[in-house]
Amino acid sequence: MMIHTADALNFLRKLTIHRVWNAIKVWSSYWVTRLLRRPVQWGLPITISVEPTTACNLRCPECPSGLRSFTRPTGNLKKDFFRQIITELGDRLIYLIFYFQGEPYINPEFLNMVEHASKRGIYTITSTNGHFLNKANAQKTVASGLDRLIISVDGTTQEVYENYRKAGNLETVLQGARNVVAAKREMKASKPHIIFQFLVVRPNEHQIPEIYRLAEEIGIDEVRLKTAQVYDYEQGNPLIPLNERYSRYARQEDGTYRVKNQLLNHCWKLWHACVITWDGLVVPCCFDKDAQHQLGDLKRSSFAELWQGTAYQQFRMQLLQGRDQIDICTNCTEGCKVWEKA
Repeated sequence: MMIHTADALNFLRKLTIHRVWNAIKVWSSYWVTRLLRRPVQWGLPITISVEPTTACNLRCPECPSGLRSFTRPTGNLKKDFFRQIITELGDRLIYLIFYFQGEPYINPEFLNMVEHASKRGIYTITSTNGHFLNKANAQKTVASGLDRLIISVDGTTQEVYENYRKAGNLETVLQGARNVVAAKREMKASKPHIIFQFLVVRPNEHQIPEIYRLAEEIGIDEVRLKTAQVYDYEQGNPLIPLNERYSRYARQEDGTYRVKNQLLNHCWKLWHACVITWDGLVVPCCFDKDAQHQLGDLKRSSFAELWQGTAYQQFRMQLLQGRDQIDICTNCTEGCKVWEKA
């Protein structure tokens, strides 16, 4: 993988003794757990994903937000509640992802929250469909101190793009990217590091060379090819690429499909990270999109209490005993290549 020097140095500058020591404790407890086969958890997470909103302007298949299929409550993360989270965890977090479900820019307080985290010295990341990056928002994004901006561009022509990004407009997204590039130049800023994320599916896999050309033309810092998670994959799915290199699923001799990676009874994600929904529910990871496995509620307890609490420890033990018995784990790609090269 190519190292982008400016982005890497920016990331390293945010490391502190407290953050590094916490990361060492977390990493050590994960390997002690694997050795002892019982959950041991030291330190606090080195990263969290927070959900700015569940709302989205698009209708993407395979996405609960796009399909409007949530059974959990929907809404926007409140700025004051976010600040409480950062007050407790900010000194230990190495990076923070402003994304779970929904389109972050729909929350009017989103960039204010980014700015707050940035002032605490946390490396900040968000992922957007790019439809809200007008000139004003582009300038506010740069001014917020956001470190990494991931823009989903899943096609280089409107016809192909809207195969997955239903109700989306490719030219709006590309102009939004140009706006951020221009804002960085005007404000003489080195960040955010801008990434075009190209979700490789069957309708767009032939456009992989073109996305690199388009990114270079606009002035994007990096292109990342992401393999797609699909829900109904066993009997095949029209989104699974024909080129298996870009698929998380392998075709078997009988014509059915399986997840490429082995489902081993351990998971680094459960030890170093978690997801916090807009209303304060803590869930294990991004595969629990509908928050079915709630391990705590930050409206009722501190994070440290629930991180070491009974529900979390029981879930960790359940995973160690049989990951194939946990529904969100059966289609999980932990240990599988999510990012590919062209």
